[in-house]
Amino acid sequence: MSESDSATLSGVDASPTSGAPRWHAHSYDRAALYRLAEAFGWLPRAARLTLARQLGALAYHVLHRERATAHALLTRATGTSGARLETLARRLFRDFAMCFSDLVSTNRGPAEKLVPYVAAITGADHLQQLSSGVVSITAHVGNWELAGRLLATQRTCTTHVVVTAEDTPALRRWMRRDGEGVRFVPRAHPAVGVELVRALRRGDVVALQGDRAIGTRGDVMIPFFGRPAPFPLGPFILARAARVPVVPAFCVLGPDYRYTVRVEPPIAVEQGGEEASARTWVASLERIVREHPTQWFNFFDVWRPLPSSSA
Repeated sequence: MSESDSATLSGVDASPTSGAPRWHAHSYDRAALYRLAEAFGWLPRAARLTLARQLGALAYHVLHRERATAHALLTRATGTSGARLETLARRLFRDFAMCFSDLVSTNRGPAEKLVPYVAAITGADHLQQLSSGVVSITAHVGNWELAGRLLATQRTCTTHVVVTAEDTPALRRWMRRDGEGVRFVPRAHPAVGVELVRALRRGDVVALQGDRAIGTRGDVMIPFFGRPAPFPLGPFILARAARVPVVPAFCVLGPDYRYTVRVEPPIAVEQGGEEASARTWVASLERIVREHPTQWFNFFDVWRPLPSSSA
């Protein structure tokens, strides 16, 4: 890896700009809520999801800022208004509550016990046909953490999940559980970019979120639903440095309350083509949000998440 690669990998391993607001922190990012969700883990899943939907309906009325943001996002993503918009916004909160409930309870089980909750894994052959390492990129769509664990079983290698430091250290017991081929790597870890390139060259998988700008020089403005929004370029810089493809993957909850994991075709990243590859990824994200607008859980203005963002 060249010196320039090491520098530009700041899009992977840099912390948010000093003094920038914690725009991704929300009213539900509290250990007490995770404990509450965990406390209901003993219930049969059907009963637990029913309770989660009721709590999601309550949250819709209580979380005023998130509700207003959800309305704005859904308006741009779907073009709806009035009663239809209200229905979608309420459903978004209910869908989030169900996926959150599974995150804290179901997801923590062994991989083989997750199979009954999965309706299908489509496109898994995209991963199985690759002999090289892979940068797996996903978004806060549906049950993204479940997708990562399931996809880790598709390849006999380690999946390194890159995560940011939570505002509340107590949340780590629910958000990070190493094992079964999955290893969590803090973004702020010294020289994490070099470590991840080496892992990719060994044939491992590196999994990252690709729908939230982090407020560094690694962000790039890309059209999203007709308006420029900042997205992280780091995953594509990493893939190009390691000479591996980027594979988008999503996990959505179906009407039968089972999940479908969708793996999309690999995105090749050429020298100097990182931004073009990122645009291909954003187009994939836009498609999945159009198809499942109530399962993209970003309760903030994605077009202006940081003071330095310009539209």
